[in-house]
Amino acid sequence: MNRKPVLIIAAIVALGGIGGGIAVAGQGGDEKEDGVEEPSLTGSAAGKASAAALKATGGGTVLEVERADSGGAAYEVEVRRSDGGVVEVQLSEAFAVTDQVGGDDD
Repeated sequence: MNRKPVLIIAAIVALGGIGGGIAVAGQGGDEKEDGVEEPSLTGSAAGKASAAALKATGGGTVLEVERADSGGAAYEVEVRRSDGGVVEVQLSEAFAVTDQVGGDDD
């Protein structure tokens, strides 16, 4: 498993002043949805999207960050909340929350 993206995301979140028990899960691999490869987002955009989503959900663990594939959102961040529920936070290009929907992945 390539740990470099995980370390980069963790460093970005830590430098962003986000604390209080927030964890970031591995961002490795591509996900297939409807037969289309969807690479996970990495780099500073992923860090900013993760931080915005965790702020909106009150913390949790980021499961996946990707470019949005539909609707008006630019980014989608899947977060497992502390109660075990999964929510998808949709963000604008400026990392403002546009919607939160219950996730269908466990």
